[in-house]
Amino acid sequence: MKQIVVMGVAGCGKSSVGQALARSLGWTLIEGDDHHPEANQAKMRAGTPLTDEDRAGWLDTLGRLLACPPGQAGVVLTCSALKKRYRDQLRLHAPAVHFVWLRIDEATALERVTRRAAEHLFPPSLVKSQFAALEPPLGEAGVLAVDATEEIRQITERVVAWVKQETKQ
Repeated sequence: MKQIVVMGVAGCGKSSVGQALARSLGWTLIEGDDHHPEANQAKMRAGTPLTDEDRAGWLDTLGRLLACPPGQAGVVLTCSALKKRYRDQLRLHAPAVHFVWLRIDEATALERVTRRAAEHLFPPSLVKSQFAALEPPLGEAGVLAVDATEEIRQITERVVAWVKQETKQ
């Protein structure tokens, strides 16, 4: 395993877990939100949910970044990857990619997004649309579901153990 996408709705902790995981594994971190085109960022700041069309080019960019160049230890990408077609688009670029799904309930996600509203482009008003769009990756190969309310250290340890186990196979 050389590529992991830390996925889930806004407020689940993708960035925090992604940073801890990349640091623990010695892999490169790619923060998916940093690669949204300005038009997408403007829509989100205005409280307008992104459409599949809005996300298509962004996902293609992320897929190209996710594909590991030879010699690179690995890549951790933070990306909501809410729908199966989004995950499949990333798999086109990195067929062996694995996903860590940070599960969280809507009330907790809303509370977290509200707390960080001043320093993040994603407004609390869009949390509901994230849950409406979410197609849980149940039954998909290469997915580890974890409780997003666990301590980041616990999540990281669990994912690192999973990476080691998957690498042995």
